[in-house]
Amino acid sequence: MMRLRILVHWIVTSVIIFGAPYVFPGKITVKNIWVAIIAAFVLGVVNTVIRPIIKFLAFPITFLTLGLFTFVINAFTVLLTTWIVPGFAVANFWWALILSAIISIVGWFFHRYYHVRSL
Repeated sequence: MMRLRILVHWIVTSVIIFGAPYVFPGKITVKNIWVAIIAAFVLGVVNTVIRPIIKFLAFPITFLTLGLFTFVINAFTVLLTTWIVPGFAVANFWWALILSAIISIVGWFFHRYYHVRSL
C-alpha cells in the first residue's frame, strides 16, 4: 500500500511540474514530460535525504518564525532540483516558492482524499 501511495504521489508531482509552465509561462520551464518525471523523482529524493538535514540545522530560525521558514526550505529544495535536473528551470526564488506551495497544497489535498478513500 505504501509503494502505491509513493508512486501516485510521484505521478501527481510530475503532473504539477509538467503543467506549471502552462500556468506560469516564462517563469517555470520544463523541456518535456520525461524531464518532469525525473524532476519529480529528484525532488522526492531531495525531500527525503537533504530536507531533514536542512530542517534540523534551521530549527532555531524555524522556531523563531513559527514554522514559516519551512516555506523557504521547500523553495530551496525546488531550486536544488532545478540545479540537478537539466531541462527544468525556475526563474527565481519566488517562483520556486510558488511552485513548492502548489506541490504541497495539491499533495496535501490528494493525500487527505486518498487516505479517506483507503479506509
